[in-house]
Amino acid sequence: MRLHQLLLITSCLVLMSPLFGSCLPLQPSAEPRLVFLERFSRPGVGFNWRNVSCPLCKAVFTILDIALLSDANEERVARAVGEACIRLHLAEEQVCRQITELFRDDFIRALEQSLLWPTEACALLLGPSCGKFDMYAPWNLTLPKIPKPPVTPPSPPKPGSPQSRVLFLTDIHWDKEYEVGSTADCKDPLCCRKDSGSPSWRRREAGYWGTYSKCDLPLRTVENLLENAARTGPWDWVYWTGDIPAHNVWSQTRTQQLSELTVISRLIHKHLGPNVTVYPAVGNHESTPVNSFPPPFVHGNRSSAWLYDAMAEEWAPWLPQQALKTLRYGGFYTVELQPGLRLVSLNMNFCARENFWLMVNSTDPANQLQWLVQILQTSEDKGEKVHIIGHIPPGLCLGSWSWNYYHIVNRYESTITGQFFGHTHLDEFQMFYDEQTMTRPLGVAFIAPSVTTYVNLNPGYRVYYVDGNYKGSSRLVLDHETYILNLTEANHSPEAPRSPVQNPKWTLLYRATEAYGLSSLFPSEYNGLMRTFISDDRIFQKFWYFRHKGHVSEACKETCKTTILCFLRSGRYDDLEQCDHLNGFGGNLARAARTTVC
Repeated sequence: MRLHQLLLITSCLVLMSPLFGSCLPLQPSAEPRLVFLERFSRPGVGFNWRNVSCPLCKAVFTILDIALLSDANEERVARAVGEACIRLHLAEEQVCRQITELFRDDFIRALEQSLLWPTEACALLLGPSCGKFDMYAPWNLTLPKIPKPPVTPPSPPKPGSPQSRVLFLTDIHWDKEYEVGSTADCKDPLCCRKDSGSPSWRRREAGYWGTYSKCDLPLRTVENLLENAARTGPWDWVYWTGDIPAHNVWSQTRTQQLSELTVISRLIHKHLGPNVTVYPAVGNHESTPVNSFPPPFVHGNRSSAWLYDAMAEEWAPWLPQQALKTLRYGGFYTVELQPGLRLVSLNMNFCARENFWLMVNSTDPANQLQWLVQILQTSEDKGEKVHIIGHIPPGLCLGSWSWNYYHIVNRYESTITGQFFGHTHLDEFQMFYDEQTMTRPLGVAFIAPSVTTYVNLNPGYRVYYVDGNYKGSSRLVLDHETYILNLTEANHSPEAPRSPVQNPKWTLLYRATEAYGLSSLFPSEYNGLMRTFISDDRIFQKFWYFRHKGHVSEACKETCKTTILCFLRSGRYDDLEQCDHLNGFGGNLARAARTTVC
């Protein structure tokens, strides 16, 4: 193989992996072969990076390091990446060229600053058998020396006690280019768009309210959801955990991202009204390039100031000045919701493997976790309870970040009474156990379903019922409901099947306590539900149906069920890996869980 061909392949693998590792669609399926998909072995992607041998990888990275010492070679590397993407059929030619140009400058700057050695780069690409990736080596936070208070198991509230009703929105993914009648089965990573073309014979077309395919949503569906939410209020407050733009990550600009941030923020404010406070978190799709969130030590045009400043401006009606200050600094903040209840909104992009800026330094970026510890200690001292919101679930984060977060939840288990995330687009949860025995449940990370249909889903949203505002309240989640828009019904009016319903109804898919026979959603109840999933497959299959927002065609059996149970039990990434290896999956489960999210 010629030298320029080696450079083509490896450059493409490094540069394209942040994109295709997190943003290409996977069809929800019960088949094990789809559960254990590798990073590039998925529909429309015809290359497996594991075909590259370890010696070959190291040789090419040595050449790449030398090549990047010259500014002229940066242009050559960028062209090589675009050509490799095309030749390896990773995407259509236009997508390859646009994504290369979009990612080029930021990625090369991060790669140069990371001092990435060939053995480390190849360990990242090929696994630990090809080297050691010290860049993500273990690190530990410093916790206060104050002893952990005795743990008192929570008690259910007395009948008639106040409850807080909380609307939860995540992963809206509004597609400005959505077009009814366009093809839903295009070759690009995102379809149902103006440039997707018209469907040929036997190919599906985009529906009026949304489509069961790798498509995002038209604005009318988002607005219809907000109108419905306004009618079904009142809400005590709203959690909104990010991902506003569509999945056309190869063609996004800062101007477009900011425009969509403005439109959706103001729509939420318009429909929910000035008396409802919304508490947002930053998603991985808010930036462009996607997943690119430089830590605060990166200044100038490559910093995230362009995004955080706009967020602070749009969200100023909801957040106090001190919260806006830390939002501008690092995309995270804290605020008092009610007397005795505090919220922390984390920027989970600082834990994401796909954020290539973490190659420079992945040790507690922005000192966010150390800041979290200070907030929690102050709340413990004051007797406050704390809710945490974020986009990416902690069990899918970089191993060391995830381990430290898990350690924090263990130390402050009596203070942290709710954890709320999105990102996977599915209706899931992840358990937290005491670190000594890993048997006593002490926390649940709730993962709510997406507003978007991407991929093959109904649009949906979540409602949480939380122990309310009274003295001695646990502030724990007591119940939750999931609402969906059934696209089969909404896109086909009973009177005229070829026409959509003009004012479709969002219907209750399920209420958790009723569906699963639980008295509350305390960690102990969820731990019991996990045991029920093992012993009663009928209940597990019900969960599998709800997990996909009521649109799934196959049951989840055997290997599929084992992988799901591993995921649900794994509130930290190394637990997911351990479950993976104990069940003989050889690392494939952890890799699939990390890379099959949007």
